[in-house]
Amino acid sequence: MRYHLEWSTPAGALVAMEPSLAEVEATAARLAAAYNDPHNAPLLGHTAELSPADVLDHYRALGEDGGRSFLLYRNSVLIGDGDLRGITNEAAEFAFLIADPDTQGRGLGTRFAIMIHALAFGPLALQRIYASVIPTNTASCRVFEKLGYTADSSEEARSYADDESDIILSIDRAEFTRAHGAAAADVRIRPRT
Repeated sequence: MRYHLEWSTPAGALVAMEPSLAEVEATAARLAAAYNDPHNAPLLGHTAELSPADVLDHYRALGEDGGRSFLLYRNSVLIGDGDLRGITNEAAEFAFLIADPDTQGRGLGTRFAIMIHALAFGPLALQRIYASVIPTNTASCRVFEKLGYTADSSEEARSYADDESDIILSIDRAEFTRAHGAAAADVRIRPRT
C-alpha cells in the first residue's frame, strides 16, 4: 500500500505522496536537476552527475529493496523528495532533499520530516528512525536536531551510515511524539488509490 499525506501549514499546503514509477518518470528531469545543483550535490555526496534515468533507477531499486519514497509538493509544485530506506520491523533511515536552494532554510524540510515521521511512527509502526548525514550538511543536521534526533554511535546506527565519516543520528517514537505529536496529528494520512 502506498500513502498520500497532506498538511495545511503557514508555509503552504504540503502534500507528500508515494509515487508510482510513471509519476517518478514524469518528474525525473526536475529531480536530476535538483540532485545535480552545485549547492545540493556536495550535501548529498554525489560525485557524478545524475541523469533522469539514474533517478528512475534509484527509485526502482529503493522500491525493490522494500524502501518507501516520497515526492513533496507545496501548493501543487514539486519542491523535494525523500525516502525511508533500510526498513526493518522496528527501524528505518530517513533522507530528504528540499530541491530549490531558494526554498531551503524556510522550515520546509522540518515540515516534510514531520509528515514522514507521522507515517513511520503511525501506520508503519516503526520504533526508531536513523539519519546518516555528511558532516558538512549543517542544514540537514539542523532539521534533525529540531526534530529531536540525537547522535547515535550504536552498532545498529552505524549500519545505516553511507560513509564512515557520516554523522549518525536517531530518534525513537516516544521522543518524536513528545516533541511533535500535536503537529503530527494535523497531518492527514490516507492510502493512495
